[in-house]
Amino acid sequence: MPGEQHPDRKQIGFFDLILVDCGKLYIGENGRQWEVSPGQALILRPDGSHYAVQACEATTRFYWLHFQAAGEWEEVEARPASLPVQARERRAAPYRIVLPKYASLPSPELACDLIRRLMELSTVLRSVAFWEEQQLFADLLKWVEDAERDSPAQRLAERTEAYIKRHFQSDLSNRKLAEALHFHPNYITRCMQEVYRCTPMEYLHQYRLDQAKLLLIKTEWPIARIAEHVGFHHTPYFSSCFRKKEGLSPLQFRKQYAK
Repeated sequence: MPGEQHPDRKQIGFFDLILVDCGKLYIGENGRQWEVSPGQALILRPDGSHYAVQACEATTRFYWLHFQAAGEWEEVEARPASLPVQARERRAAPYRIVLPKYASLPSPELACDLIRRLMELSTVLRSVAFWEEQQLFADLLKWVEDAERDSPAQRLAERTEAYIKRHFQSDLSNRKLAEALHFHPNYITRCMQEVYRCTPMEYLHQYRLDQAKLLLIKTEWPIARIAEHVGFHHTPYFSSCFRKKEGLSPLQFRKQYAK
């Protein structure tokens, strides 16, 4: 109702996902402030101080969910609008969920519907509702994450990732990536660092080593053939890079998985 406001809380131990359906919320966290309008979402930190900046001026309806991250997470200051929640490290193959700190959601009415369905399940026996709750929550996070994917940096970083995976065996360079993707190499590098926390060439290097590990386990190819197959022209250099990354030589790594 007009005149009411979001409650003040501190270090609640959970992420707070807030989605406004109508009206407007005025919320602050650790010195930052937001006006959350209909169709917009805000994620508050589990270790932060949350407080009302001002009372609501009109009737306001909003949903909020508490959730935890099982793995490590970080709020990245280089991207003020995003809050990565990291359950697994995202390098070449693993996946990292990247949720916007504050964003307008695509089709917010569908996100509200997901939350309402989650609320309905709270009255159902846990043994019956558990898996449906997990799926609905995963769908909701995907919906929120898609708001971040609309950014030009995210789209270009994912295009770069896909191109590297298709051409990792060839002689790739920043110049060739720029020619293929039609963007300046400095911009491509900046987008990759923003999204994946690495340069395109660092990503390529790691992806080649990951592919080499698969071949060491699944084939009996000689080390030299594996090195050449994944894009290393010199076997000693490949072995040196592999040992530096894994702490083992390629042959020692293979022996760990020998039957």
